[in-house]
Amino acid sequence: MNEHRILKLKPGWNEKGSYVLYWMQQSQRVHYNHALMHAIELANEHDLPVVVFFGLTKSYPSANLRHYQFMLEGLKEVKAIIEKLHMTFVFRLISPEQGVKDYLSDAACLVLDYGYLRHQKDWRKDVLDHAAHHQLPLGIDMVDTDVIVPVRYISNKAEYGAYTLRPKLMKAYRDFRDFKRLPVCLCEQKVDLSSDNDLSDIHNLLSQLDIDKSVEASPIYRGGYTQASHMFTEFVMEKANHYDESNDPSKSLTSKMSMYLHFGQISSLELLDRLFLAQSQGHIQGISFDQYVEQLLVRRELAFNYVTYQKGYDQFETMTEPWAYQTMKTHENDMRSFLYDQNDYINFRTHDPYFNAAMTEMVKTGYMHNYMRMYWAKKIIEWSPSFKVAYETIKYLNDTYFIDGRDPNSYTGIAWCFGKHDRAWTERNIFGKLRYMNDKGLEKKFDIKSYVSQMNAYL
Repeated sequence: MNEHRILKLKPGWNEKGSYVLYWMQQSQRVHYNHALMHAIELANEHDLPVVVFFGLTKSYPSANLRHYQFMLEGLKEVKAIIEKLHMTFVFRLISPEQGVKDYLSDAACLVLDYGYLRHQKDWRKDVLDHAAHHQLPLGIDMVDTDVIVPVRYISNKAEYGAYTLRPKLMKAYRDFRDFKRLPVCLCEQKVDLSSDNDLSDIHNLLSQLDIDKSVEASPIYRGGYTQASHMFTEFVMEKANHYDESNDPSKSLTSKMSMYLHFGQISSLELLDRLFLAQSQGHIQGISFDQYVEQLLVRRELAFNYVTYQKGYDQFETMTEPWAYQTMKTHENDMRSFLYDQNDYINFRTHDPYFNAAMTEMVKTGYMHNYMRMYWAKKIIEWSPSFKVAYETIKYLNDTYFIDGRDPNSYTGIAWCFGKHDRAWTERNIFGKLRYMNDKGLEKKFDIKSYVSQMNAYL
């Protein structure tokens, strides 16, 4: 493992500790998990067992039944694999930063995976402060394993756009293709720690949770590494070499890995390694290979750079560039030909059949084609009484219905629609110098009516 993945938050080692503790939160997987690898390596050095802790909070920001079911499907699989590998998996119905504290005094050290969003950082800081306040002797290491190149290694500032980050990533990423296989945990001792639920009956567990159940689980997508791996294999074998046509929503040529990456159920590094293997075997070539790498490496890691260095990444007043705010201010009172609200959107009651189709995909399945996400957000900007209302509406719908909502990619994509990582365009009504998209563009580029027909099948 490249040493730059590991950030030592607190030096030390509890000589009386009886296990190495890995607090799993962002990286909900076994395969290609550098944090778990680090925990096993530390445990093997000291002949100790490994305990993997996961705390399930009932109040995760903006999460609902759709998100919880997808996540628990993945965790059920994680638990089974962890136990087959002779490690202990502890699952608790408690906010994770509170639950993990119960296991610190008996731990030799604590390993964390990296959290990129504000509340994830607050959780980790709370645990670090607790250890310091109680003068706990254990060391605490945080491992950056959900991006290919660690965010703070590649840049120490908010990048202006993909073109400024791309050369840095292309120079560095080969040094971070650093996962071969997970080491065997040599100490097979089972640690006697109780869990709140064995995860065998997810539906029963969900029925007991006091969570928002207004949005049903997706009837199409299921969580977990096995499902993600199967879908990616299918993508490589049947779709990857046509990825240069993936902007067409009627062709369904995307890999749909974003929801699995969001929950850390599969690693972006694993996808990159498998992509290189597919290239060597002739399954993907040329522009399709380059375009997928651009999305997986450059665009995704630009999003993680954004939420790391843009302090107000999820607030209207602080999420984009000064020129964008200026043009929005100039056009705030422009006449809108149509005005809609959230109820109109989620009930598919706009005049635009393409927008309604995109909303159908979102509401019914938890996914929306990448190109349609841009069009969808631009239309909400056009049909809202103010830019701030548009932003809040987009963010609410994103966080509520998308399985991959509440994600660095989500917040960056929304900000892009308001000028972030983009340039000023020719001035026009409502949008000012923000990029504009319309239905004529969809009709010209794609078989958009076929997409509408496909989405109407969900109604």
